[in-house]
Amino acid sequence: MADKPLATWFDRNGKLLRLRLSRPKANLVDAEMIGALNDALAAHGSNQDLLAVLIDHEGPNFSFGASVEEHLPDQCAAMLKSMDDLVINILQSQVPVLVAVGGQCLGGGLEVACAGNFIFAGLDAQFGQPEIKVGVFAPAASCLLPAIIGQAKAEDLLYSGRSVSAVEAADMGLLHGVAENPEEAALAYFDEHLADKSASVLRHAVRAARAEYAEGVAVKLRALEDLYLQGLMETHDAVEGLQAFLEKRQAKWENR
Repeated sequence: MADKPLATWFDRNGKLLRLRLSRPKANLVDAEMIGALNDALAAHGSNQDLLAVLIDHEGPNFSFGASVEEHLPDQCAAMLKSMDDLVINILQSQVPVLVAVGGQCLGGGLEVACAGNFIFAGLDAQFGQPEIKVGVFAPAASCLLPAIIGQAKAEDLLYSGRSVSAVEAADMGLLHGVAENPEEAALAYFDEHLADKSASVLRHAVRAARAEYAEGVAVKLRALEDLYLQGLMETHDAVEGLQAFLEKRQAKWENR
């Protein structure tokens, strides 16, 4: 399992697609992980018997976030498009996407989680969008967080780059539940609330509730790609922040 970025299997008599981030301890949402998630959703998402998807993780942390190297100017265009495609694919899932999170859930990892329908968190979970600390912003989170937790709380996380505990994240409205074992909590939700539903009817219900939201995020994401590539990445400080992180030194901001 550890030699592949993602473990994929079916649970609950084929009604639940399991996707497990399988490169601990960081579980970086890098090009290979993004590709594996996109491929799994494309291959199995239209299964007519499927009722839900559960994304969880191997190891103590859901994800430390995206690969900083892939944010550098020579790679960031491809990285940004593939990440945005993944977020849109999760948002447009025909069935509910449950996410079970323990440990660190940061950056691109939190964006993946937020694209799902319900997040179940462990007592040790920490959530944050630290991108601003390394000189960039989080495009997908800039679309998703305001819709989920409200504009003011979203701006707090996006501008400060701070992490919040599972308790604070729950108070913000980010989480569906906090439990000692988030995987078990997500499975219990499936068993109690989804397992007895018609897959066909559920798909129509998801489309009715989700389509307009998913479309709106997709439109905004494509606009933010331009802001990121033609605006942010043309600045000195964005490149300096990324390079400083990779070189393990303090960034020297020049405010330009």
